[in-house]
Amino acid sequence: MTRRYAIVGLGHRSRMYVDALLGDWSDTGEITALCDRNQTRMDYYNERIAATGRDPVPTFSPDGFPALLELADAVVVTTMDSTHAHYVCAALDAGRDVIVEKPLTVDAESCAKIAAAAERGRGRLVVTFNYRYAPRNSAVRELLAADRIGAVTSVHFDWALDTIHGADYFRRWHRQAENSGGLLVHKSTHHFDLVNWWLGSHPELVFAQTDLRFYGGSGAGAELYGPRPERGQGAPGLGTDPFILDISTDPHLKRLYLDAEHEDGYIRDQDVFTDPVTIPDNMSVLVRYGNRALLSYSLTTHAPSEGYRVVFTGTKGRIVLDVCERAWTPPQAAVDPSAHGKTHDEGTYERLTLHEHWKEPEEIPIVQGAGGHGGGDRLLLDDVFRGAGNDPLARQAGYRDGIRSVLTGVAANESARTGGPVLLADEGTRLLDD
Repeated sequence: MTRRYAIVGLGHRSRMYVDALLGDWSDTGEITALCDRNQTRMDYYNERIAATGRDPVPTFSPDGFPALLELADAVVVTTMDSTHAHYVCAALDAGRDVIVEKPLTVDAESCAKIAAAAERGRGRLVVTFNYRYAPRNSAVRELLAADRIGAVTSVHFDWALDTIHGADYFRRWHRQAENSGGLLVHKSTHHFDLVNWWLGSHPELVFAQTDLRFYGGSGAGAELYGPRPERGQGAPGLGTDPFILDISTDPHLKRLYLDAEHEDGYIRDQDVFTDPVTIPDNMSVLVRYGNRALLSYSLTTHAPSEGYRVVFTGTKGRIVLDVCERAWTPPQAAVDPSAHGKTHDEGTYERLTLHEHWKEPEEIPIVQGAGGHGGGDRLLLDDVFRGAGNDPLARQAGYRDGIRSVLTGVAANESARTGGPVLLADEGTRLLDD
């Protein structure tokens, strides 16, 4: 029997799942319904469906979600983060399986609601942490599991988003904390999940400091780059100012957002140096784990290059993963959204080094696969649509993994607000004062 999939939330993020079910994973099931607050976006995806020779599928507004569930065996949730819990819980309570984009949700209250729905329902909930599947991150897991550096005592994790990727969060709905939980939830949930998975442990105490220094109306960028327009379209600097995005040049983004504005008023190209922005752009976090490992983590969003460095120190040695995903960006490429997903190969690298006590450092080869994230996206989609096989790395993530990563970010936000540490309980799945 063909498995029926409904997609709720038809923004850019849903494209990976739609294209998978129309392409290499079409043998696993079919798209039978779409749901979004914007009919223009649903019509666009129905055109993509029809272009493959299939019939367009029924479309539903959010109010019609209960009716949509009658047409689905599983639901893919790619809506705005703050709405995830509503759709996840409703689908689980209806006995449907759920595939949800990270972050699982944005706050402790909705984490508890999702946990309760997952525990009382018969549906399966999968959170799509694609970073687990990237070959370099899997290679780290293999080294740690093989006990090459003994018990991990500390992790230093520095992630830099550049002025393409980082800036884009300050153009969209993500710039409002009520929508995204801030980047310590929306973005860092990836990184916190990696640490939980790498260590096979859970967070117990979180302390953080954050600030908004570069973006927004009062940030340093607003002074550096002069008077600002409210948005990209129609701005005098469109096509030349590297911080003004021209979404009209990308047919996909144009159809999803620019052509759809008249329905819901959502502006995809807000200027990054305008207000209101209610999320920080520089974040530092300290975490203590159940196995006594200590994490120092930093995230910045306005670096000239993009990449990350993770250093694991253990009782028998050290592992260093050093990654440069984009060494720099020419100004013209910054204004063209079609170039944003591309890496300028010159100067990029990934290096994984093992240094055991009393031995010379050893460079560990990273075996790449085909497709996005070094082949990791294909592995993820196989797990999502074909089911997890016998994976010794245990990369498929469930709701408790999603909750742990979200609550690390939630705890960090709370710590930054209050100035004090925040404790977690129940193996990182509940804030202690809940």
